Amino acid sequence: MKRVKVVTTLLLSATLLASTMLSGCGSSNGEETNKGGKESESVSSTQGTEKEVESEDSTDSGGTGGEVAFSGELTFLHFSTSEESEGNGGSDGFRTTIKQWEDAHPDVDLNQTVLSNDDFKTQIATQAAANDLPDVFMLQGMNTKSWAEQGIILDMTDIIKDSPYYSDYNTNYFTPFTSEDKLYGLPALTGGTCTVVVYDKQAWEDAGFAEFPKTWAELEEADAYFKENGYKETLAFGNSGQWQLNSCFMSAIGSRFTGDDWFLSIIDKEGAKFTDQEFVDMLTFTQDAFQSGIFNDDFNAINNEDAREYFISGESPAFVGGNWDVSYIQATIQEEDPDLYENMGFAVLPQPEGATKTENTQNIGMGYAVAINSKLKDDPEKLAAAVDLAYTLTGPDFATYVGENYALQGLTKVADIDLSKFDEVTKAFYNYSYVDTNASEIYDSYVSSAVWEVLNTEAQSMVNGDTTPEDVAEKTQEAYEANY
Repeated sequence: MKRVKVVTTLLLSATLLASTMLSGCGSSNGEETNKGGKESESVSSTQGTEKEVESEDSTDSGGTGGEVAFSGELTFLHFSTSEESEGNGGSDGFRTTIKQWEDAHPDVDLNQTVLSNDDFKTQIATQAAANDLPDVFMLQGMNTKSWAEQGIILDMTDIIKDSPYYSDYNTNYFTPFTSEDKLYGLPALTGGTCTVVVYDKQAWEDAGFAEFPKTWAELEEADAYFKENGYKETLAFGNSGQWQLNSCFMSAIGSRFTGDDWFLSIIDKEGAKFTDQEFVDMLTFTQDAFQSGIFNDDFNAINNEDAREYFISGESPAFVGGNWDVSYIQATIQEEDPDLYENMGFAVLPQPEGATKTENTQNIGMGYAVAINSKLKDDPEKLAAAVDLAYTLTGPDFATYVGENYALQGLTKVADIDLSKFDEVTKAFYNYSYVDTNASEIYDSYVSSAVWEVLNTEAQSMVNGDTTPEDVAEKTQEAYEANY
């Protein structure tokens, strides 16, 4: 019998280490989680198709195509809840592939604990601190180095290179899960943007813009129009979780001021500092932008899920978030507000004055990987089952599913996705994500959660006007030197 543990109460942060995990790119649903591994549910595709996820008859596991000898319990902690899968192609594909693997391995009792994203981060940090990780779990890139040094996650270098799908992997996605040239996870879910401006094209045409503004000065002109015409804000944004400002704004804007080499130097500890002037300049711009009135006044009091409702309701003509927000917005308005759906446009954040290093950037990557508890190396049969599950969840079956149903990409490359069956909105977002923009790194997929906890907390105070960019930079550098 397959079991999925239901967790409906919010987990409190019991330790300081656990609280540091409340940062990072990804949705933060506080919703009730999936209630069982045997259910059959109708999942609404964000691209306007509907499909039934079969619970009893699907037996194609993907994976290695072979049987596993292990019989018994395999524990698995992740955050692809049933609610999230209704508006998120990656989560839908993940849950569908898990179900296929379960059906193909009836002797394995896959005991899943499925939490909302924020609760997951707290729980996995608590278990890591106690050296009590599940057999299989989702690893966030910023924890790779410290957990590898502690020896609590399995070195998967040979496992990954021996994968039957290795030649088809997009190896660029492995960087956040690499430490000392060793690989500690198979990048999972989909490669999606953390920074996209979703806007109502008709509203912006009415404001005199045939396309979304390219510069911040043009955005300020548009803001004056929208304020005069009844809008409360021009850009909706939520940062109550603190990670949103990092993942969905500063990571993309940062590359405009510092260039890509600066952050690579931070990752590799080759001399760059958070106190460097170009990073301070980015912080200064960020503070000015959020105090300009362009964003909603309550941006630090609400999360991204609340903020996107401002766009859905028509209160705001644009919203800044990630690919998970786009999936939700599409699923929500496709039938409820078809006019808004047809008018959805996608754009990068406008270029700030004085930012000269990169342009047209949005940060994209895969912030999580399927990882394995290092204790499994002492149980070869159980380890083999865990590896087969990891191969399956990141292999061609998953990639084909999300490509054909959602026009998304996973770790494993598949043949060119046929976009002809998708509507124009989906095509536009695919091109935004993978074709028409320049990629920059997601800050909090790297380095250390202890560093980002400081930056995220201090930056939230900064955009409120309670501290200075220089102080934020100094405290972040101190955390960097102490913890990385």
